[in-house]
Amino acid sequence: MNEYLYEFELQKASDVLVRELCKIREGETCVITADTKSDKRVVDATARAVFAAGGKPMVMWLATPLGVGRMVDDFLPSAAIKGALLEADCWIEYNAMYFLYSATQEEISHTNQKLRYLCLPGMHTDVYIRLFARTDHAAMRELLNAVRDKIRAAKHVRLTTAAGEDVEFDNHPDHPVNARDGYADRPGVWMLAGMISWAPDLDTVNGVIVFDGSLVPQFGVLDAPVRVYMKNGVIDHVEGGTFAAKWEQFMRDFHHPQMLRPAHVCVGFHPNAKITGQLGEDERVWGGSQWGFGNVGSFLIPPHGIPAPSHIDGTCLNASIYLDGTPITLDGKIVDPSLQEYAKRLGK
Repeated sequence: MNEYLYEFELQKASDVLVRELCKIREGETCVITADTKSDKRVVDATARAVFAAGGKPMVMWLATPLGVGRMVDDFLPSAAIKGALLEADCWIEYNAMYFLYSATQEEISHTNQKLRYLCLPGMHTDVYIRLFARTDHAAMRELLNAVRDKIRAAKHVRLTTAAGEDVEFDNHPDHPVNARDGYADRPGVWMLAGMISWAPDLDTVNGVIVFDGSLVPQFGVLDAPVRVYMKNGVIDHVEGGTFAAKWEQFMRDFHHPQMLRPAHVCVGFHPNAKITGQLGEDERVWGGSQWGFGNVGSFLIPPHGIPAPSHIDGTCLNASIYLDGTPITLDGKIVDPSLQEYAKRLGK
């Protein structure tokens, strides 16, 4: 591997992350967590940027768990990790098998009320450069907020794709609709920029979801579509190739009802994202939609979420999004006139 690959660009991406998005201030403690599948160059560049901004970086390298969410709790030294993060100002997570949705993360986030937690699981150099160093975050924030407002105002949502997806659901009036704009400049749970995420009224999810991008982080990029048939918010059956059978068996082997139910839905609008098998990037591919299954975080369904043993996300490409019967995108392209000007600023 070329050790100088994107060496200069790494610095710019890290400065954007640390100074613009996280707004690390003089004297703040920033804990960076990573596992043995994380990209060391990204971790080190971030720590350097924190230090240069006047912060106090602390890097934790951890063994890689066998899964995500609550699967990390007993695998990792959770008590020691909590001890550090309960005193931190900012937490940047690069773990491939992420803490998000774990009991460890929930306790830290609920207890440390000043913590800014930015979840960037499995981030690696190529993705890091494209999604941070080469992106106008301010312009993307404006688009995401505008789309969020439209989704928030809708009562009913339908998603279709050319691959055969046709799923619909009602929005829940008490569940927040989150514009994931990447800014972690105030306390809370934050994520990579480029999508809107929310938990619908789970019992109303009906139809077929077609994953034709990826299933991450456990499986990766798909070689054939996975068709998931939903009935009143529960997986009825799954069709497709090898990945479909493996994914369904993986979900059912937990023997937990929430692993067969959706946790959230997302729509992606990052102008530089593409399908690579990297969790954060895949979810944010422009014009795509994405579903999570399993554990529901408290930031999606306050105040406690819905616990489950793990979590997995699947991506559907080039979605048509209908809000109360009116499309805002068709086959992944924005058709709502009030959103098109925001898209042009991002080159879309």
